[in-house]
Amino acid sequence: METIKNYLESMFAALPNTSEVLKAKYELGQMMEDKYTELIEEGKAENEAVGIVISEFGNLDELAEALGIEEILRAGEPESAPLLSQDAAREYIADASRTGFLTGLGVLLCICSPAPSAAVAELNSPLAEAVTTAMLFLLVAAGVGLFIYSSVRMSRHSAVQKRQCRIDYGTAAWVNEQRESFRSTRALFLAAGVILCIISVVPESVMGILDHSTGLVMGFSAALIFIFVGIGVMMIVSVSQRSDAYNKLLNLNASGTVGSTYRGSGEDDDVYYENNTVGAVMSVYWPTITCIYLIWSFLTFRWGFTWIIWPIAAIVETLIKRTLGTRRV
Repeated sequence: METIKNYLESMFAALPNTSEVLKAKYELGQMMEDKYTELIEEGKAENEAVGIVISEFGNLDELAEALGIEEILRAGEPESAPLLSQDAAREYIADASRTGFLTGLGVLLCICSPAPSAAVAELNSPLAEAVTTAMLFLLVAAGVGLFIYSSVRMSRHSAVQKRQCRIDYGTAAWVNEQRESFRSTRALFLAAGVILCIISVVPESVMGILDHSTGLVMGFSAALIFIFVGIGVMMIVSVSQRSDAYNKLLNLNASGTVGSTYRGSGEDDDVYYENNTVGAVMSVYWPTITCIYLIWSFLTFRWGFTWIIWPIAAIVETLIKRTLGTRRV
């Protein structure tokens, strides 16, 4: 039976990724399975039953009309939408995974850049202040460098980013399978990232309760806020970019297709940025806003005021989209 399933996949692998093709594949699979079961019950050997099923149902051209995909087979490949091969889709996901990690690492470095200054703030040493200030700029520079590298790395996949290509059924089915298998890992990393952001204030709170805590200990506990939040946001960004890669591939064929998550003309997926650096920054926009909000709130404890960052961030995002973004067609 496994041979029949593999043959069925090969029959539909080059067809467009549409709901009609999905339905036809399911119906043909049921017919092949029923015929195989019938032959086995009649006493046929497994290899013989497989051969009969393939010979009877193996010609898609003859079954196209009955399956309702005759027009799809006749239409062939649309010239306006080049077909993205499965190898190219695999390479895109691999690059997205690598650059997701590097972008997350860049965010971690930027968030943790004030940590050295916070750790030695109580020393009142000009030398320590000079060294930690230099470290701050070096960490930010390294983080920005990773953003730029990631953006340049992904620029070779501009056809996917701008939806200037499409994928066939076989590729879509493979991408959807990969996305589903990644779902539990994504949920785990997202949960861990959020937990780290929430508990980042715990060390400083505990040290504040202890009367015998020294200024240096308090400084290091304050630095841990940046480190915890940085690691948490890094985890969120890295898995989010890989998840976005799956969704972008499945959205190439718009709604009604295998695994599609297309959301309509007014959503974020319908805006792309010609400038790769802007695109890289916007890909981590909300995680960065979140970490800024948490750091600001935990350091000042002015929760009744720091919420203002959310409406301001939403306005800024809209302005960036309107001025630097391009609407997909």
